[in-house]
Amino acid sequence: MAAWAKQAMSKFRLAVVQMKVSGVKAENLSAARRLVKEAAGAGSSLVLLPECFNSPYGTSFFAEYSERMPGESTQVLSETAKENHVYLVGGSIPEEDGGKLYNSCPVFGPDGEMILKHRKIHLFDIDVPGKIRFQESETLSPGNSLSVFETPFCKVGVGICYDIRFAELAQLYSRKGCQLLVYPGAFNMTTGPAHWELLQRGRALDNQVYVATASPARDETASYVAWGHSTVVNPWGEVISKAGPEEAIIYADIDLQYLADIRKQIPVISQRRDDLYSVTVVQEGSR
Repeated sequence: MAAWAKQAMSKFRLAVVQMKVSGVKAENLSAARRLVKEAAGAGSSLVLLPECFNSPYGTSFFAEYSERMPGESTQVLSETAKENHVYLVGGSIPEEDGGKLYNSCPVFGPDGEMILKHRKIHLFDIDVPGKIRFQESETLSPGNSLSVFETPFCKVGVGICYDIRFAELAQLYSRKGCQLLVYPGAFNMTTGPAHWELLQRGRALDNQVYVATASPARDETASYVAWGHSTVVNPWGEVISKAGPEEAIIYADIDLQYLADIRKQIPVISQRRDDLYSVTVVQEGSR
């Protein structure tokens, strides 16, 4: 029997896989299969993989490693979800469709069916003088839709990496009833120590939801060095599970009754004034 079928609907175990990513796609797919199996064996009902889990991260790699969906990587993910009877959030892979490239996250149910595909909405275009310049838009196209899937436990909203910086996206997911937000991501050695945990705690606290992020493990020899530190944050804004820089699986027991209690104690969600937020802002000097 699947792990999720044994558990009370108010609680379930989440696993976040922080895996080493090499330049050999077959090795990455094999590692993902092995680590998901390990996570399922530890009682996880939902498993989250990192951004670009099947390829190195970088604009020079996206076209070379890109696939259509369904394709080689999604076939492995489908089989892995079905073999282990888990919901599997497949991190992200470079996707080719209609002559365009996307950074896309496929999600699979315990029956192996792909139930969702999220295309990264906000592309990672940054320029921090003397530290890092990276322009995803040089090769990738943005997605344009929200991505929510349902489980027997709760609704889950999906973003990819840079999407986490946009508070309004998390708010939209919260308004759609999501209680868990997942972000496969690969923050770097500049933005990682500065903003990675801060953003996660902010999204969780603002929306009284659980937030989980999955990074690739750090590889100091890579052209793009990921910060690592995959994390799970609870609705109180507390970090409840966190990896270091190395390959690891972290676990968190998601307690939806605890989430409901937090929302009752501090009723932010129930007091949101959508009617007020939608009106025109009063012009300066009119008061």
